[in-house]
Amino acid sequence: MRRLEGKLAVVTGAANGIGRASALRFASEGANLAIIDMEEEGLAVTADKAREAGATVLTITANCTDEDVVADAFKRIYAEAGFVDILMNNVGQSARQRASEFYASSSEVWRFVLEVSLMSTLISSRQVVPAMREAGKGKIVNVASNAGLAGEVGLSEYAAAKMGVIGFTRSLARELAPFRVNVNAICPGVTKTRIIGNISEDILEKIRQSIPLGFFAEPEDIAATAAFLASEDSRYMTGQSVVVDGGRWMV
Repeated sequence: MRRLEGKLAVVTGAANGIGRASALRFASEGANLAIIDMEEEGLAVTADKAREAGATVLTITANCTDEDVVADAFKRIYAEAGFVDILMNNVGQSARQRASEFYASSSEVWRFVLEVSLMSTLISSRQVVPAMREAGKGKIVNVASNAGLAGEVGLSEYAAAKMGVIGFTRSLARELAPFRVNVNAICPGVTKTRIIGNISEDILEKIRQSIPLGFFAEPEDIAATAAFLASEDSRYMTGQSVVVDGGRWMV
């Protein structure tokens, strides 16, 4: 299927994992790409693979929490690649090695997680919303997490940030609905990305046992949902949070 033929999709955090898989899925669906990440080498790998699929690719190495840098990046995208049809806000990160129960956590970690997992979404969205409003079209796909829905011990700041993404998605969807701009979120469960290597086997097994389908997602599973939300197949959906977690959290 070539549901995104001729569209321009911007994917943040595209150097690895869900971001890379989504960028490649968009390319396979006919989209051209502008991909953003801090990791230059990973971004280059994603770009090469997307070009093999026939996409034109603009790569930008940038920190998506820096508003001035992001603004400059999108100015370049509009100047060199044209109108942004699709924005996928994929950048996000938990506290990882610094994760702890809330009573032992620090405000430094809270701010870091909120900046990366919430503010980056607002900052990038702000760059495309005016043009999408004026054009009367566009798709914004935000990556949240099922952690924001279920709550997870040791991930309080991450859950707060991702619930913030869900709330932002709903509010922006209502604001942009009159302009025929769709805004939706994906809530992945545990997915086989690099971060899974930081989780002990016994914890992973406990999580696996809590998943009705009994296995973890591949990045491509999340990318498939992203492609649907980026396409006209989802034209009558907005403000939704689509949970992709093997049935662990059922809405």
